[in-house]
Amino acid sequence: MSIQKGENVYELVQQRLEFIFQEFDHIYISFSGGKDSGVLLNLCIDYIRKHNLPVRIGVFHMDYEIQYKMTIDYVERTFKENRDILDMYRICVPFRVTTCTSMYQNYWRPWDEDKKEVWVRPMPEDAMTVHDFPFYNRKMWDYDFQTEFSRWLHKQKQAKRTCCLVGIRTQESYNRWRTIYRGTNRHYKEYEWSTMIDEDVYNFYPIYDWKTTDIWVANGKFGWDYNRLYDLYYQAGISLDRQRVASPFINEAIESLSLYKVIDPDMWGRMIGRVNGVNFTGIYGNTQAMGRRKINLPEGYTWKSFMEFLLSTLPEQTHRKYEKKLETSIRFWKNKGGCLSEEVIQKLKDRNIPIRVADNTNYKTDKKPVMMDYLDDIDIPEFREIPTYKRMCICILRNDHICKYMGFALTKEEMEMKNNVMQQYKNIQPEKENNNLD
Repeated sequence: MSIQKGENVYELVQQRLEFIFQEFDHIYISFSGGKDSGVLLNLCIDYIRKHNLPVRIGVFHMDYEIQYKMTIDYVERTFKENRDILDMYRICVPFRVTTCTSMYQNYWRPWDEDKKEVWVRPMPEDAMTVHDFPFYNRKMWDYDFQTEFSRWLHKQKQAKRTCCLVGIRTQESYNRWRTIYRGTNRHYKEYEWSTMIDEDVYNFYPIYDWKTTDIWVANGKFGWDYNRLYDLYYQAGISLDRQRVASPFINEAIESLSLYKVIDPDMWGRMIGRVNGVNFTGIYGNTQAMGRRKINLPEGYTWKSFMEFLLSTLPEQTHRKYEKKLETSIRFWKNKGGCLSEEVIQKLKDRNIPIRVADNTNYKTDKKPVMMDYLDDIDIPEFREIPTYKRMCICILRNDHICKYMGFALTKEEMEMKNNVMQQYKNIQPEKENNNLD
């Protein structure tokens, strides 16, 4: 296993769990059925049994209705084998969930009663539904629900301090790194691998420094059960860093959506009639047609004119949303600037690109803010960090309504619901635009 500060990551996580179980009287785990949350849950189960702790821990599982049967089976198996120490919260709620399969809609709803006739499977008998959560409303996104659930559960348990354990690893992506390290969040007793959610409610990330290889070494070394879907991923030639279990229609899952046809054909047959654009995305989701692999500019176009063409093909509402994103990004780079490394700044100077570099920024980074106009394209490895019309073309082709590829967080309009459900969270700072990208 990986070594950190003279100790391997397994030894470090044992120390972290000891600290958490001493400090918090109520603990639950966010469990997706994926490799990371599965290892974190197994670490906790082993820790409780090894130390004979007289405690039960909660397991928060968001059931997105459309999931691989192997994932469903793994979740069921885990709960059944550890019922003596686990309290299960199986969430089957029609919150909004991002979809990148359609230009006509940017979200879908699992377990929507209005779509009951096309549900891909029956609702589990032990499901918790909208009737169990007084805070739920139809405007909620899935991430809003997660946050509000922690506050609701804290009150239900009448806990002094509540800890939600989350299996985020910073190696997985920059966005996951930012979730833990962004400077606007308050930590528990200055532990950087924690985030304050509400008064006396915290998220902790005990395996934040684990690598993908550490996950699989632990499963093998300790003989832990895991989602057998990963065996099929491996046999299909999917690289370790792309083997993810997630809601199937989010941006990160689009390239592997077609695997449903091979791995779980029964589920595939149901899901293509459940969410708009699934069949098209299953065919073309890993091609240039949806902004994957190498994107070639059509003859006679600049990236700006190609972007304008793509915008003209979209429904009016979708068109306006992308234009608003672009306008925001142009203003941002012209007036505030994106934070870039000295190396990238030098590459811009070497290409005689007009830029203005400021000395410092309010963001927690060693990079410097750079003001500049939008470019058509730029041929450097750090392409995604630079404002270009080609990036916007990629977002449109990918049905990336939020423009996450460009580093966008949610807009004020998109944040309206999040602000409503968190208006009592006085210690949380508002989210800001990604200081590295847009």
